[in-house]
Amino acid sequence: MASKVEGSAGTPERAEIGRVIDTDISARLDRLPWGRFHVLVIVALGITWVLDGLEVTLAGSLVGALRQPPMSFSEFDVGLAASCYLVGAVTGALGFGWLTDRIGRKKLFFITLALYLIATAATGLSWNVASFCVFRFFTGAGIGGEYTAINSTIQELVPARVRGWTNLVINGSFWIGAALGSFMSIVLLRPEVIDPAWGWRVAFFTGGAIGLVILLLRTWIPESPRWLATHGYAAEADRVVTGIEKRFTDEGVTLPPVDDSKRMKVRTRSHTPLSEVFHALFVTNRLATMVGLALMVAQAFFYNALFFTYALVLERFYDVPGNSVGWYLLPFALGSFLGPLLLGRLFDTIGRRQMIAFTYGISAVLLVAVGLLFRLDVVGPVGQTAAWMVVFFFASAAASSAYLTVSETFPLEIRALAIAAFYAVGTGIGGVSGPLLFGSLVETGSRDWVLFGYGIGAALMLIAAVVGGVWGTAAEGKSLEDVSKPLAAA
Repeated sequence: MASKVEGSAGTPERAEIGRVIDTDISARLDRLPWGRFHVLVIVALGITWVLDGLEVTLAGSLVGALRQPPMSFSEFDVGLAASCYLVGAVTGALGFGWLTDRIGRKKLFFITLALYLIATAATGLSWNVASFCVFRFFTGAGIGGEYTAINSTIQELVPARVRGWTNLVINGSFWIGAALGSFMSIVLLRPEVIDPAWGWRVAFFTGGAIGLVILLLRTWIPESPRWLATHGYAAEADRVVTGIEKRFTDEGVTLPPVDDSKRMKVRTRSHTPLSEVFHALFVTNRLATMVGLALMVAQAFFYNALFFTYALVLERFYDVPGNSVGWYLLPFALGSFLGPLLLGRLFDTIGRRQMIAFTYGISAVLLVAVGLLFRLDVVGPVGQTAAWMVVFFFASAAASSAYLTVSETFPLEIRALAIAAFYAVGTGIGGVSGPLLFGSLVETGSRDWVLFGYGIGAALMLIAAVVGGVWGTAAEGKSLEDVSKPLAAA
């Protein structure tokens, strides 16, 4: 085994760029049993989705307070603020995604979390619609950057046989944050607990405080050994993996032998030129690009359009008071978390393509059914929420599988940027337009127009079901390098 050699400045020794090295890093990581190390990685890194769920839910469930003086938001302002958050997320994903592949995963998941906690705390100091939207933009930028750095890191540290379930559960943990945000809105919008004019501000301050705690938790997370090896830091990659293996052997676990057939020769590189990125996306992996776009656009429109405006629907059509919206979002969040948790293992056993087709397809059918119930006005707010629980049980697993797909079907060197690109396009087309469109449809007060919006979401999900089911990648149980060979492979 190689050992770490320190350079003159105390930094890990780096092989000459362009040199071919032989590595078994991937095989050693994939052979590890599931253990405490993986749980800690999920907690420290996967918390990103909890924060995103918290942010989105707070913005939605605090609508009632924001519509009161001094903020005095209109329905359009609510949709505008949601879209600013998503535009920020797109911008952050692209910028930080490029940096993540270039300078490493670990540096970026500290930078992006720091940006998030500063911006979300600043949101609590907003004094008008414009300042609120600006701070939401930067909060979204931090979260968007987190998506790229964290998704790539987790994929590269988790064994292949459980990669699907792990990814779905982590992405589904968005709804733990949603539940937390709902509960906070219930408490902080009660006049007997705190002045409503201050309650929504305290909610955003709390998000910043949570981010600070997570920042401290991440100090022990290592850099991705796969990234280190391809960028010339073979000795450092070996040191990191040896440290991970020692965690298991110290607990009395006997590790299986390394499969030498999985060794790989890679040519070290300092970065990947953008021309090579475009060639990989649109020439070498153009079919995977088509699948990723279809899945991301559909789920982004579906989720952001419906969830960002759900509070508006409750208030406009069911006369639910703003300080009671959280009670309806709690069961909504529960169903959405249970979907990835219970269905996730099927993506590793039954298969990626089959489960993508099923979850996207059934979500489309159920969305139309629930939309018709809403149009006919045959259920009240409780019945409508129960129906949404069923829809999002499947839709949440579908949305999570989109992130799984784009983060495992592209080469290591462009993984973070690929995640960023698909997230940006999907969110730009579906996520930004969705809340603005639905905000306008809800504002009309017409159930027919809202049903029309549901129909658009269902059509997109159905198209994605066909595309993913027919042309998706059967990546279950396969090493990342077997799914998509690194660009640096020699």
